[in-house]
Amino acid sequence: MKVEVVMPQLSDLFFASSNINKYKEAKKILDEFGINLKFFKCDLLEIQSNSLKEIAKNKAEQAFQQCKKPVLVEDDGIFIDSLKGFPGPYSSYVFKTIGNKGILKLVNQNRRAKFVSIISFYDKKIHESFESKVNGIISKTVNGIGWGYDPIFIPSKSKRTFAQLKNKNEISHRYKSLKKFSSWYLRKFE
Repeated sequence: MKVEVVMPQLSDLFFASSNINKYKEAKKILDEFGINLKFFKCDLLEIQSNSLKEIAKNKAEQAFQQCKKPVLVEDDGIFIDSLKGFPGPYSSYVFKTIGNKGILKLVNQNRRAKFVSIISFYDKKIHESFESKVNGIISKTVNGIGWGYDPIFIPSKSKRTFAQLKNKNEISHRYKSLKKFSSWYLRKFE
């Protein structure tokens, strides 16, 4: 008797978020690796935690409960040295309350920072997370048109903010985490 192996369709993978900008970036990046990503727009409760990984894992579980399909969730944060890693896992809330101009008022002479991204995959059986970071500095002014902290974050070896770079999707923290994910995902479901 012949046994047919059913492979998951790459189109069955959803990016769960309320942020369409994150989805658009993730889709563009994963398209390069041959992974078709769909958008599952949802509002997920964000647990209070000092760990981006815990937050992302919890969101992935919530998203799966809502859509019943394999999901990716991304949680990221900007960690500023002079603010002892703040806003870190609270980056989304801080951006909504004080924005980039508020952050610029808080930062002192030490402008070193890092952007960290956690991609969390969940399909009820498997839960995997992929973490990456990009070091850089906080600019002195808002530069470029972009979303989130992109107009104030200058990655190492650059003089421009993420918002000013045409190749952001080739060097960002999100790109690096999605690249790790795609390598694992494509091997797992070959």
